[in-house]
Amino acid sequence: MELLKKRIVVKVGTSSITAENGEANLRQIDLLCRTISGVQSLGYDMILVSSGAIAVGANKMRMKSKPTEVRDKQAAAAVGQCELMHLYDRFFAEYGKITGQILVTSEDIEDDSRKINLTNTFEALLENRVIPIVNENDSVSHNEIQSEKMLFSDNDMLSAIVAAFCRAATLVVLTDIDGLYDANPQTDPGARLISRVERIDDGILTLAKGTSTNRGTGGMITKLDAAGYAMDHGVDMFITNGKKPEVLYDIVEHKIVGTLFAGRK
Repeated sequence: MELLKKRIVVKVGTSSITAENGEANLRQIDLLCRTISGVQSLGYDMILVSSGAIAVGANKMRMKSKPTEVRDKQAAAAVGQCELMHLYDRFFAEYGKITGQILVTSEDIEDDSRKINLTNTFEALLENRVIPIVNENDSVSHNEIQSEKMLFSDNDMLSAIVAAFCRAATLVVLTDIDGLYDANPQTDPGARLISRVERIDDGILTLAKGTSTNRGTGGMITKLDAAGYAMDHGVDMFITNGKKPEVLYDIVEHKIVGTLFAGRK
């Protein structure tokens, strides 16, 4: 199946669009929406996979700490998803763009007929220049939200799966780090950024250990899982800093950005 060079999936992590207390970071969301809108105006199909619903919902519900019980996580997700979509719809509208929400569960991916229906929905939205905003349906998906080895791995794997079945040539994962380093940059000031990865082996996996964020549930390991899936399906995946979403312009101009996991052609 031929990939579409002018179709891009962008995944943004919780830490890139929220403050330390879990409240939505309006400045960052605005910058993200402006950049995605600008790239779409260059003729690209854009799909956004967004985390953050549980963190934003927990903050809005005035929970004293990050929820740990499944029922509380699902309640927070239900509230937070409404808030996030309200913000995305409002900010994208400022730049003349239309958004549509798609919430998925593992069954939507694993069942062939539901997967076809989902793919058709994406195609109809993109043909009409709508920006689909995707999240895992945390408010009803019990298995994903409580599992240690989640199918979607905090939306990292979800974004890779979406990129593959939407035939996107490029996946950009915006997170709280510039990319994959040869050592842990949080503890080693001499750590160097790796600009390109051709295959994920034991050496690469070892580099990812011990990296995580305060507000998201994923770390570099989940991103490498997603990168492996994307690469196997021919998709180029970038990991780069979500505080600077304008690097999307550099990516479409084929400049060196973050870490590129080169898809197998």
